[in-house]
Amino acid sequence: MARNEMKNAKRIYLDYAATTPVDPAVLRAMQPYFFEKFGNAGSLHAFGQEAMAALDRARESIARSIGADFREVIFTGSATEANNLAIRGALKKSRIKKPKIIVSAVEHESILETVRDLEFSRAAEVIYLPVDRNGTVDTGLLKKELDDRTVLVSVMFANNEVGAIQPILEISKVINEFGRAGTPPLFHTDAAQAFQFLPCTVSELGVDLMTLSAHKIYGPKGAGALYVRAQNEKRMMDGDARLRAILTGGGQELGLRSGTENIPAIVGFAKAVELADMAREKESTRIQKLRNLLSEGMLKIYPRAEVNGGMATKKLPNILNVYFPGRSAEDLLTRIDLGGLAASSGSACRARAAQSSYVIEALGYSKERAGSSVRFSLGRPTSKEEILQTLRILKKAL
Repeated sequence: MARNEMKNAKRIYLDYAATTPVDPAVLRAMQPYFFEKFGNAGSLHAFGQEAMAALDRARESIARSIGADFREVIFTGSATEANNLAIRGALKKSRIKKPKIIVSAVEHESILETVRDLEFSRAAEVIYLPVDRNGTVDTGLLKKELDDRTVLVSVMFANNEVGAIQPILEISKVINEFGRAGTPPLFHTDAAQAFQFLPCTVSELGVDLMTLSAHKIYGPKGAGALYVRAQNEKRMMDGDARLRAILTGGGQELGLRSGTENIPAIVGFAKAVELADMAREKESTRIQKLRNLLSEGMLKIYPRAEVNGGMATKKLPNILNVYFPGRSAEDLLTRIDLGGLAASSGSACRARAAQSSYVIEALGYSKERAGSSVRFSLGRPTSKEEILQTLRILKKAL
């Protein structure tokens, strides 16, 4: 493609698992809170009360979406912060000597780096549950690892690199069965990738803690949330006793997350959740068809290619992670970017480090395969025309 043609051509974005554009309806909902309704929700005057009312409406809306109580939703600055609050907050609250945390080997970096830090400082023993070639944990192995020192189990709902959906309800049953003789460990799931495509009703999943992210669902960056299941009515009124805060200060967010609330982002987050609830089923079907079209076309162009994690039904409909034997992912990504196509080799949090995917290696594949794998993730703006153009760009690059 000539330089001028490339400049005028519309670029194709297939990295929606990294981040999504803000939906116009979300932006419209946010705008008044930058200029007209800019008060601090902690202030007692009318401006502050206006901001507090918006905060309450957003909390109620998200709580209703996941089947939670109003006071069980804690707003944070990101999903990373929510994951840190879940893990570090649970550990700070625990009185168990030599506490133990169990996580899957394919968690997001915000989970893995957090538990590694705790492990390094000898604050906790950490068990990393392996996964099979599909990226799924074995609940039988989890059962063997549970003991009286286990404070927390954290397994993501759906993986951000290969799209594998974990058996969250089964894991919950294993944990509760273990805890029948006493108090079971807390169960946390990171649902940042899952929420857009999977129902996240907390009572049906059986989780104590659940992380959500705004910018993964066409909301703004800088807004996350942690669902914290209340233990009883009294504790719900005073802030839940399951966790201790890791950010201290003014005692916002029921004492679990101090700091002035980002009202525009939180309002946008709630609107994005509302839109995701409305579009979930229809959009999942549409996106899956496009993903399958991309997969089939890719295999025709490059027959040696293989889909990491397979094409099982228990996968998110928008993620396609492909191994291209004999090709460097870094080189291929550069070539297709020059051709007008954006994709990735895995999590955006690790992209600039030019590291191969630990998720692919955790599936039992070689470092070489991980270094030759590319993730394509589709989103609401993705069209059939874009998929066909993607295949043309890939054909030229390969």
